[in-house]
Amino acid sequence: MLRFPPPYFVWSSRLFAGLALAAALPFATPAGAAAPARKPNILFVVADQWRAQAFGFAGDPNVKTPNLDRFERECVNFTQAVSGQPVCTPARASLLTGQRPLTHGLFINDVPLRAEALTIAEVLGGEGYATGCIGKWHIDGQGRSNFIPRERRQGFDYWKVLECTHAYNNSSYYADGPEKLKWDGYDAIVQTRDAQRYLELQAKSGRPFLLWLAWGPPHNPYETAPEKYRAMYDAAKLQLRPNVPREVETRTRKDLAGYYAHCTALDDAFGDLLATLKSNGAYENTIIVFTSDHGDMLGSHSLIRKQKPYEESARVPMLFRLPAALGIKPRRVDGTFNTEDVMPTLLRLANVKVPKSVEGLDFTGYMRGGADPSGGSAVVTCPSPFGEYTRAMGGKEYRALRTKRFTYVKDLNGPWLMFDNERDPYQLNNIVGKPEHTAEQARLESELRRKLAASHDDFRPGADYLAKWGYKVNATGTMPYTQ
Repeated sequence: MLRFPPPYFVWSSRLFAGLALAAALPFATPAGAAAPARKPNILFVVADQWRAQAFGFAGDPNVKTPNLDRFERECVNFTQAVSGQPVCTPARASLLTGQRPLTHGLFINDVPLRAEALTIAEVLGGEGYATGCIGKWHIDGQGRSNFIPRERRQGFDYWKVLECTHAYNNSSYYADGPEKLKWDGYDAIVQTRDAQRYLELQAKSGRPFLLWLAWGPPHNPYETAPEKYRAMYDAAKLQLRPNVPREVETRTRKDLAGYYAHCTALDDAFGDLLATLKSNGAYENTIIVFTSDHGDMLGSHSLIRKQKPYEESARVPMLFRLPAALGIKPRRVDGTFNTEDVMPTLLRLANVKVPKSVEGLDFTGYMRGGADPSGGSAVVTCPSPFGEYTRAMGGKEYRALRTKRFTYVKDLNGPWLMFDNERDPYQLNNIVGKPEHTAEQARLESELRRKLAASHDDFRPGADYLAKWGYKVNATGTMPYTQ
């Protein structure tokens, strides 16, 4: 029978070492109902820079996402989910390891995840899962266009990956050998076709699988989606968020039109994935997660891209579609879910023990009606600003506490921002230091300090962390990398 994992004799020592580590580690087993005897498949789809607000189901009046809008109605939707550090490499490392950035050490882009890190692919591989990864990686740190050998694939067997590119119509990848291959066309669509083939073969094999599909869009460049999708959006007719200042409206309209075109292209691709799972009979036993690594400011507060503590940068979609056998009803929930919570939650949904190396929280009890394990707040960090967020461009080290209602942010000099997100959803009124909010600010400050202490985050200048990990950055705080 054809199966994607390679035969025994070509498995690397790196993979065996990871599985041995997984078997040897002590585990913590949170309480919760057992999963069905048949192991569920896991399809994990992560887009790059897709903010939580840019969906029809989230109330965006412009974007066309009909497949995801229908899918959301079948999901547990964590409407208050955040990116623990809203940057590509840190967020992806946290998704894979269940650890926070200052623990796994990837708190800036283009640095490598260490070999001894224990990932979800290694844990599930040790439980008999086939593991596949397609698309963007961005945690190898050895050059954005370089070959990633099997011993650095962190437990994934099937592999069609490039470290990082945003040339979506001229996109390369590697499989098992050092020959550079190329996706034929707009990469997210062709990657989805490859994912569909993987899903078909795994359905025939009968082996449970983890498929990690990582799309590059809707990250800029915004103007590169296929023409049929770009034609759907007229920049002049777009409705802007109220926090986009007049002086950046023209640029923002142009960027948004392209951004939304990427979103709709991905929405179609996502619909194709669901159709494949339904046609091959795997849909009902597959956990499907849709998320992103971070958001995109897109002109809000005159800012661009990520790293910022504002809603457009820090909030992410977090949709869990679960097999009916798990007994968890689809609904919108407001638990403060963070990036590192993905791994433990998925493992427990699959009835797999969670390694003690994991710092994230298991939200399965909450999904079943229990208490929010976060206590109602999540921490968003920026340990070392870089790139377009350098100090010369207003960037700061910060720690932010995000509750359902408030965002409270400190920089190295003390309290910086505070917003009442229920009364001021576009964060136009900074209430930090206002006398009428003294008591609430003190409560948020106390909770932030408690959370930082619990995660051993002493909130030092970024230069201290760079020195600790031995990272040599350029004048913009960025690691050199090979395009």
